[in-house]
Amino acid sequence: MAQPPQNVPPPPHPEDIAAWATSQRAVHAGTTGVRITVQGRGSAAVVLQALHVRVAHRTTPDPDQGTVYSLSDGCGAGITPRFFSVDLDAYQPVARSMPGDDGAGTPVPAIGFPYRVSLQEPEVLLVSARTESCTCDWYLDLTWSSQGRTGTVRIDDHGRPFHSTSSTGLPGYRYDRVSHRPGRWVPIPAANLDATAD
Repeated sequence: MAQPPQNVPPPPHPEDIAAWATSQRAVHAGTTGVRITVQGRGSAAVVLQALHVRVAHRTTPDPDQGTVYSLSDGCGAGITPRFFSVDLDAYQPVARSMPGDDGAGTPVPAIGFPYRVSLQEPEVLLVSARTESCTCDWYLDLTWSSQGRTGTVRIDDHGRPFHSTSSTGLPGYRYDRVSHRPGRWVPIPAANLDATAD
């Protein structure tokens, strides 16, 4: 059952968003961002071969249940990331390499797999998974090879699949910190929804 705005606490600092969302029994709505840092364990190079999207469960969301609360989330880094886009509504979702920027405004071109990492040369992969029509449980499989060995690393939400749902048709709110009546959740247009659903 959706929580009305008056029962939802203010959004926390960015580093505390995961705990806040868990305490509110909230899930990602619209777009789910996943940040993956990959580093070798030694000096030998590890080649990252591919990133596969696995949908474990898919249902149609109930447009009469839930409310979207927009949260801001920061993610600074000293490593130029690789960007990927995933359409969770596709029959077989694919992680597609996308252009982005390094956080300082410098464009980063779309460069697909393979990537090479080692202990001294990590990679950061930023995955943006979007849905407009499903409620999905999903995870990622990262395949690698090194010195004649191969393997797959599962990337999930601390042992559970990521859980994402559509924000289509849901009422939405953002936390007002700057108006003449700050400190409350205020309605936002449906077109701008991309946050956390409760």
